[in-house]
Amino acid sequence: MILTATRGALVAAILGVSALTASAQGFTPENPECIAPANPGGGWDFTCRQVGKSLQDLGLIEKTMQVVNLAGGGGGVAYAEVVNKRNDSNDLVVAASSATATRLAQGAYPGNTMGQVRWLASVGADYGVIAVSKDSAIDTLPALLDQIKADPTSISIAGGSAVGGWDHLKVLIAANAYGIDDVRSVKYIAFDGGGEAVTQLLAGSVQAFTGDISEAKGFVDSGDIKVIAVLAPERLGGEFAEMPTAREQGVDAIGANWRGFYAPGGMSDEAYAAWVEKIGALYASDEWKAVMEANGLAPLDLQGEAFQQFVADSVAQIESISKEIGIIK
Repeated sequence: MILTATRGALVAAILGVSALTASAQGFTPENPECIAPANPGGGWDFTCRQVGKSLQDLGLIEKTMQVVNLAGGGGGVAYAEVVNKRNDSNDLVVAASSATATRLAQGAYPGNTMGQVRWLASVGADYGVIAVSKDSAIDTLPALLDQIKADPTSISIAGGSAVGGWDHLKVLIAANAYGIDDVRSVKYIAFDGGGEAVTQLLAGSVQAFTGDISEAKGFVDSGDIKVIAVLAPERLGGEFAEMPTAREQGVDAIGANWRGFYAPGGMSDEAYAAWVEKIGALYASDEWKAVMEANGLAPLDLQGEAFQQFVADSVAQIESISKEIGIIK
């Protein structure tokens, strides 16, 4: 879910970044690195690779950003690596999203809390989708949910987050909105990233996919899958305009996955300020606006303290939803 940033928080962020700008000028990462906490092909991988490329193209970093895929535990393996082994790295950033906030909200990163890292900035929001293979007889979200109602074991839905994670939650929110009383009957299978989940859909191992529009786009373009619902308040623009929303099909389900970055908790203030400034400058660029439009990303412009507060609010909100639908007590 996306939470709306307050005007005060945005002003605070702008003032905070301005105050840090002077110290930020002196820091340049010597060996910039981004950890994508999943296998190649998913949303975290996209975030690292696209932001890394754009930062270099814009001259905001001097060297190519190395992308390291560190899958496992719905992001938990990467989180533990950063907290326990990379806590003082000034060159490291890590892709994060609503999936990260979800696992933190549910206590799924044992011993880890959001306060053990520093939250840098957002780069947009990615609306959720539910999709099927191109050859599927299912053409609408109600048709899929009706089949689950009739026989929950007949439909397996693949996602790139762990059980109870954000991809799982999105389909549960849709099922709950459609009147499936026991959402725990929905059969969800977790994979390490959206790319792997779609691969399983194409192989026929599962009947549907829940993920984000940036993950699905390449497979839609190639004609391999069809999106039966976008979890947005209204239809997206441009090349996404033909994809129906869940809401217009009578299923009042909205799920937007914010995308951004965290950094090691022991990162210096100078390095933190520099990364916040660089990602903020990237977001403000025409180049990034074009990337957002091409990949169906919605606006979400938060840096520094405003982003930190946004993540805290997201964690609290997801904890509430998770309790409501029985994921946690």
